[in-house]
Amino acid sequence: MPDALNLDAIVADPGTRIVVCCGAGGVGKTTTAAALALRAAERHGRRTVVLTIDPARRLAQALGLVELDNSPRLVSGFDPSAGGELHAMMLDMKRTFDEVVLAHTDPVRAQEIFANPFYQAMSSTFAGTQEYMAMEKLGQLHARGEWDLIVVDTPPSRSALDFLDAPARLSRFLDGRMLRLLMAPARGGRSLFSLATAAVGVFSRAVQKILGAQLLADLSGFVAALDSMFGGFRQRAEETYQVLQNRETAFLVVAAPEPDAIREAGYFAQRLRQERMPLAGLVLNRVHGTAIPELTAAASLAAAHQLESAVGHQGVADVLRVHATVARRADRERLVAGRFADEFPDVATVSVTAQPVDVHDLDGLRLIGENLAV
Repeated sequence: MPDALNLDAIVADPGTRIVVCCGAGGVGKTTTAAALALRAAERHGRRTVVLTIDPARRLAQALGLVELDNSPRLVSGFDPSAGGELHAMMLDMKRTFDEVVLAHTDPVRAQEIFANPFYQAMSSTFAGTQEYMAMEKLGQLHARGEWDLIVVDTPPSRSALDFLDAPARLSRFLDGRMLRLLMAPARGGRSLFSLATAAVGVFSRAVQKILGAQLLADLSGFVAALDSMFGGFRQRAEETYQVLQNRETAFLVVAAPEPDAIREAGYFAQRLRQERMPLAGLVLNRVHGTAIPELTAAASLAAAHQLESAVGHQGVADVLRVHATVARRADRERLVAGRFADEFPDVATVSVTAQPVDVHDLDGLRLIGENLAV
């Protein structure tokens, strides 16, 4: 049996500065992140911010907010008696990208970048931008030093850990052969567009013919902006990556006792180990059990069969059948969850009992927090 995961000790520890919740979709990851953040603020007096990279609105609804945006918002309704605060925010990758531009260029140059069609496309839809900006935003929050605890709710898919690749992927992008060819003239003071219009070089003429003069001008301006703007981003991303590997960070894999979710949990656990990230444990949500675990499904059905013909005992027989159904489900869930335990016997685990209704407010989050603290 794996050790019990003491999440209360983790979120109460002043040495824990970042908690990252990752896992498949539909397993209660957002609820887990919100419940931990709330408990850290209310029970342990920590100034906490929960950051979601998932564009769904579940976090805002559970915290009683109309919406979330790229800036931390104070959550009202929580108990401040312990001295803590709770803030929440949702990653806006374009706004974060814009903030990077504004922070590392002058206002005039920033407006030129914002107007560039290539920048507009990359900041909104370019593959990998969300992961780059998630790393940037997490780095910003950590560097500000005003939060005791940052809880990160990652996207509901395997891409949830893609932000770990941000430094390497950005390096490959900036060091790519084609990008170097495009950026070299810009660094030398002559744009690729000017070289092309002067009909200098076979490569330049070919690129102009394929892309067109205006598009090439936009591209040249964009790569020049990259050269000046991203010089420090790679370094910041690498610094944030190192923070994630430190003991001040705790990764939680969140799953449900279902085959697909447990399979995904195994993937996340393996990936975190490969990246040498501190895996604190597994949160197993929506677990079913019975009030009388020693009464097996088989014994319950046998007793129901004996009572069904007895006068006045039909109600008891029905209750026993319901118990048998729940017991069978609990047995099946233990078997499925055991696959993860067999593969990762040293990963501590905490189980959260399935709730009769969905969590949609602070009281529901407090109840989940109590379950997580057991």
